[in-house]
Amino acid sequence: MLLVVGVYVVAGNLANGVSGGTKALAKGSVPAAYQTLVQKWGNLCSAINPALLAAQLYQESGFDPDVTSHADARGIAQFIPSTWATHGIDGDGDGDRDIWDPNDAIPSAASYDCELAKYVKDVPGDTTSNMLAAYNAGAYRVIKAGGVPAISETQNYVKTIRTLEESFAAPVSRVDPSKQAAGAIYYAQKKLGTPYLWGGDGTAADNGRFDCSGLTKAAYESVGITLPRVANDQYNAGPHPARDELLPGDLVFFSDDLTNSRAIRHVGIYVGGGYMIDAPRTGAVIRFDPIDTPDYFGATRVTEDGAKALPTTV
Repeated sequence: MLLVVGVYVVAGNLANGVSGGTKALAKGSVPAAYQTLVQKWGNLCSAINPALLAAQLYQESGFDPDVTSHADARGIAQFIPSTWATHGIDGDGDGDRDIWDPNDAIPSAASYDCELAKYVKDVPGDTTSNMLAAYNAGAYRVIKAGGVPAISETQNYVKTIRTLEESFAAPVSRVDPSKQAAGAIYYAQKKLGTPYLWGGDGTAADNGRFDCSGLTKAAYESVGITLPRVANDQYNAGPHPARDELLPGDLVFFSDDLTNSRAIRHVGIYVGGGYMIDAPRTGAVIRFDPIDTPDYFGATRVTEDGAKALPTTV
């Protein structure tokens, strides 16, 4: 298997995505309850697209419509009440503007983005990045700076959303292989035969045992990439190759709900030939398993930027 993997160990950057409203959402990346809303309102203006809107919602709330932040930002789009008072819209036309209702909050997020894009449309540089900077730092600072201002928080916010955008978009061209893939597989291969432990991270306290996402996290950590702890967040660590485009090192995911990445319940590391290394369940050991099962959800080609962009609180 390692000889096969070695063929794919080359450096590469993500293929550039198309701009504007032409980006389709990756399979199941947005919960089914919100997919139609995100697809529709993500095309409200040329500065946004459905994948970008999805990335914002994921970054802000993890698609949780009931969350409240320490700053009193509310709902799936995390509007502060004062901002909602001036920018919230009645997205579903039912006669009210409900900050907690995704049918209002998601259209309001798109509307607010497009309003900010109008404010910064004459600023040099990429309009979408300038719009995101205005969302974070205010349109005045973007106009004054002539682009994304030299504020680390704002620059990180723009980079994070633009990177996550690639995770929520269906790829339109070949996804370049990961240069860390072979190392991650090598790590996982050394753990073959290790008993499964629910919640296991492979630490001494766990007697070196893992659960499924603990194994994938540790495998990529061994090559310098830090993934989230749970499988459904690991799905957002990069773009999503199709089944016939899988390469060794891709993470492969499984779910009882094939419409919602938030429902993913299992993950393994693809090794080629239709097989993965995974920690399957209590009573089993880390082993090779086939991936072509009815609950196969999809795959992620892990990237360093993709992993770094993932929020730690969802």
